Amino acid sequence: MKYADLTMTWLAELGYTHCFFVAGGNSMHLLDGARRTMTCVPVVHEVAAGIAAEYFNEQARATGSAERAFALVTAGPGLTNILTAMAGAYLESRDLLVLGGQVKSTDLAGPSLRQRGIQEVDGMALAAPVAVASERIERPVDKQTFQGWVRRGTAGRPGPVFIDFCLDAQGAPVEPADLEGNPVPGNDEPAVAAPAPLAQVRDLLAHASRPVLLLGGGLSRQAVAEVLPRLHELALPTMTTWNGADRIGADDPVFAGRPNTWGQRAANVLIQQADLVLALGTRLGLQQTGFNWQQFAPLAAVVQVDIDPAELAKGHPHVDVPWLGDADEALRAVLAGDLPTWAPWLAECMQVRADLPTAEEVNTTADGFVDPFRFVQDLSNRCTPQDVVVPCSSGGAFTVCMQAFEQKLGQTVITDKGLASMGYGLSGAIGAALAAPGRRTVLVEGDGGFMQNCQELATVAVNQLPVKVFIFSNEGYASIRMTQRGYFDGAYLGCDVRTGLGFPDWALLAAAFGIPFLELGPQGLGTEGFAELFAAPGPGFFVVPVDPEQTYYPKITSRVTATGGMESNPLHRMSPDLPDELAIRVLRHLGTEQKELTR
Repeated sequence: MKYADLTMTWLAELGYTHCFFVAGGNSMHLLDGARRTMTCVPVVHEVAAGIAAEYFNEQARATGSAERAFALVTAGPGLTNILTAMAGAYLESRDLLVLGGQVKSTDLAGPSLRQRGIQEVDGMALAAPVAVASERIERPVDKQTFQGWVRRGTAGRPGPVFIDFCLDAQGAPVEPADLEGNPVPGNDEPAVAAPAPLAQVRDLLAHASRPVLLLGGGLSRQAVAEVLPRLHELALPTMTTWNGADRIGADDPVFAGRPNTWGQRAANVLIQQADLVLALGTRLGLQQTGFNWQQFAPLAAVVQVDIDPAELAKGHPHVDVPWLGDADEALRAVLAGDLPTWAPWLAECMQVRADLPTAEEVNTTADGFVDPFRFVQDLSNRCTPQDVVVPCSSGGAFTVCMQAFEQKLGQTVITDKGLASMGYGLSGAIGAALAAPGRRTVLVEGDGGFMQNCQELATVAVNQLPVKVFIFSNEGYASIRMTQRGYFDGAYLGCDVRTGLGFPDWALLAAAFGIPFLELGPQGLGTEGFAELFAAPGPGFFVVPVDPEQTYYPKITSRVTATGGMESNPLHRMSPDLPDELAIRVLRHLGTEQKELTR
C-alpha cells in the first residue's frame, strides 16, 4: 500500500475522523489516503482548515468525544496560509495536527538555495516557532515515530504538531508489517499534586475570609462538573477566564463573573479585594491580570496551578504558591479537605454584581441602532443549553460578548483570544458545528473581522450547517476606531468606510450563497421573522445595526506618560470612574485610596 494510506490508518487509530483541507498537487497522495479513511471537509482557504480543526477538537473535547480532526494543506502558500491558525492554537495551548504537502525529497532546496521545487518553502522551519513538534518526512518512518510526533500535541501542555510530507514519501509503496515498530507509548500521566503545595494551599484556603476560585481553560469541563456540588456546599465564589467561560453557568449561585482587562467590572472589583486567589489552569497572562500586573489582587495570596513551569516562573503577576501540576487533579485535591464555608463573602459578591450590572447606562447608542450589550444579553437568553457559542476572537463584538453573554451550563463557548486575529469566527463555527451534529452554533462577529474569511460561507452553505451568524455592522473596525479616537483625537484612518474600508451589501452576499438573511431593526431580536429563522434548521445570516460611534464601557484605560510610555489602571479602576458613594460601597476592602495602592 501507499505510505500515505498507511499513515491515515495510523491516525484513525489515534481517534482522527475528520480532515479539513484545501487540495493541492503536493499533497495529492495524502488527500487520496484521507478520502478512504476520514470524513473530508473541503474549505476555501487554508487558514480556515486550521481554525476549523482546532474548534472541532475543542467541541469534541467538551462533550467527551474521542473524535479528532486535522488539517491538510499543500506546499508553499498552503503552508504559509495556515500559519495564523497554528499560531492561534499554540497561544491557546490547543492541539492542532497539520499535515503539509512538500515537494519531492530530491527537489528540496537544502541550506543554500532559496527554492528548487515548484512552490517549495521550508514549512518545517516556518512552523517550528508555533508548534510543539515540527518534523519532515523525506522517506517513510515507522508507526511508533509517526504516532509519537502526533501525540506530542496532546501530551503535557498541548499545542500544534506540523508534519512536512515530501511527495515521493507520500506515494512510496510500503509493507505495513515492516513499519509496525514497537508498541506506541501512552500519553504522560497527569502530574500528581505535590504534598507540600497541597497542604499549604489547603491551609491558606482554610484561613481565608474572601477567597476566589478562578477557573481557566486548562481545567476540563468534566472535572468542574464533578466538584460543582462541593462548591455549592462551600459557598465558594467562582470566576472563570474567557477560555474557561463555559465551565459554570452564569446563573449558578456561586458564579462571580469573568475578570479580565476587558472583563466584567463586578468581577474585577471582587478579585481585587479577595484575600486568596486560586487560579487553576490559567497562565495569568497580561489580559487576565491587566497590564498593571503589579497591582493584580493586591490583598491576596495568589496560588497558580499550571502544567508549564515557564508560566509559573515568568515573574508576573506575583504568585505566592506556584504549583506545577495538572489543574483537574489539583482542583479535586484542594476541595477534598475539611474547609469552612464562605456564605457571607458569597453574599457580598452577589450584592456587588447586582450593584454593578454588565450593561452600564453610561454607554451611548444613537437612535436607529441596537445597543450591543443589551443585544448580547438578549441573545444569551434566547440560546439554549445545547447551543454552541462562538464569540469570534477580536474587536468590539468579541469584548462585548465576553462581558455581557450569560452562558448556560451545557453550552460550549469557544474563542481564541491569545492571537486575537480577525476572521476566526466563521471558520471556528464550521469546525464546532461539524463536531456537534444536531446542535445549533451561534456566531457573533464584527463586520471587519467577518470580511477576512467570509469566503467560508460557501462551506457553511454546501454543508447546510446550523450556523447562525450575527454580524455587528458598524462600518469597520470598532476597536481601532476607539483607539484612534481615544489616543489620536479622532484622526481616523483605515477603520471604516469613510477612511477606505469597503463592505458588501450583506443581503446580496447571503443570497449569493443561498443563506436565509434578516437585517434586524432597532428592536433587535424583536424584529419580525427573527424567532422563526433562529429556530429553523440550517444556516441563518443576521445583520445587527451597531452605531459606528457606539461607546464600549467599562474598560481599562491607559495614559501616555511624560516619557512616552503607557501606564494602565489596575483591574478595579475601569473607566469611567464609579460615583464616590458607589465606589466606597463596592470597594470597601480596598479603602478610599485605591489609586495609590501598591504591593
